[in-house]
Amino acid sequence: MANYRGGRINEEFKREISNLIQNEVKDPRLTAMISVTDVKVTKDLRYAKVYVSIFSKDDEEKKNNLEALKNASGFIRKSVGQKINLRHTPEIIIELDDSINYGMHMDELIQRISKGNE
Repeated sequence: MANYRGGRINEEFKREISNLIQNEVKDPRLTAMISVTDVKVTKDLRYAKVYVSIFSKDDEEKKNNLEALKNASGFIRKSVGQKINLRHTPEIIIELDDSINYGMHMDELIQRISKGNE
């Protein structure tokens, strides 16, 4: 039962944080498309790791966007705390998720191998 509750909390946080990043965070450094790929809230509800994917060609732009998100984590925490009624609002820890880029790279390698075999 506790695992089910944890999953619901993770999904609720993911939905709220994604909405906040898209609509309410007003930082001029956020220029790339940002997607929240996963949220993992600890069982004691003290920390929430937010995995974001930043779609940008330039690594410098990715770094600037990630830094802007980390600076906005206090605002995100406060806003999530107002929308989700929990005893403790978790501290937001934002991390870059490169799994989509890795998947695209692997797909490209598979395409090259399949073309080489033909």
